Amino acid sequence: MAQIREIKKRMVAVSTIQRITKTMQMIATAKFTSSLQRAKATRPYTDKIRELVAQVAANSSDDLDDPLINGVRNAPDRELVLVVSSDRGLCGAYNSHVLRVASKHLASLNKSGTEYELQIVGKKAAGYFTFAGTPIAEQYIFGDKPDFEPVAEVAESFITRFNAGEFSAVRVVYMKFIATSKQEPEVMQLLPMSIEDVVDQDADSPAAGHGVSYEFSPSVEQILSELLPRAVKTSLYQAINDAIVSEQVMRMIAMKAATDNASGLGRTLKRDFNRARQGKITTELTEIVSGAAALE
Repeated sequence: MAQIREIKKRMVAVSTIQRITKTMQMIATAKFTSSLQRAKATRPYTDKIRELVAQVAANSSDDLDDPLINGVRNAPDRELVLVVSSDRGLCGAYNSHVLRVASKHLASLNKSGTEYELQIVGKKAAGYFTFAGTPIAEQYIFGDKPDFEPVAEVAESFITRFNAGEFSAVRVVYMKFIATSKQEPEVMQLLPMSIEDVVDQDADSPAAGHGVSYEFSPSVEQILSELLPRAVKTSLYQAINDAIVSEQVMRMIAMKAATDNASGLGRTLKRDFNRARQGKITTELTEIVSGAAALE
């Protein structure tokens, strides 16, 4: 009888867990849908402004001397690293993948003798690096629905400090959203902006000009002075949005797997409960029949 009661308690506990994980899956699905819409809405603008920067820089007749592209001269060998993690857990291997790539990147900086300043987004990275004994210079929390203004302020501070020569590079470690079934941790170079890849990508596009020379008014330097900071801000905002989409889709998948596992365990426990109950009934019937036979 004690075994039957124990199985019954486990069945109730598993059923409760299944309801919780099912609810969390539904919430993650709703958040994933809304965050995916935001990421898709901002992606064309981000890609287009980077394309414009590449086109203007490629059609410049003179060598550009903008620190946001070429870097700051005589800047120290020092790097600012921003790690984007989540505030909550239960999202599968999302945080472990990002933190593993971030730790590997920091280890490579230590090995090469490059100094760095670590800044983070999310509570999970804060707990991880605090436990590891890695100093954290700044921590940001943007939430599940980040506004552009707070992210732009952070990017503006990066630009100001980079132009002042405090860093030779600014990199962002985050989970890049590629598709619902594919997310990859990436180390993105935010500053100085690398436009060679964009130029190569757009070399065959109609907007590339195919070697056509343009005259700019105002000058290329003035146009880039407006476009480059905006491109940096939108690139960081897009990275934050991609990270949030990846977090929600991985949480949705993790909660679905947990719900399925709880359902399978519930069926197993129910089978064991029925067997134990049937065995108990069989034992009692055997005792009754044996007792009746003894009285004859």
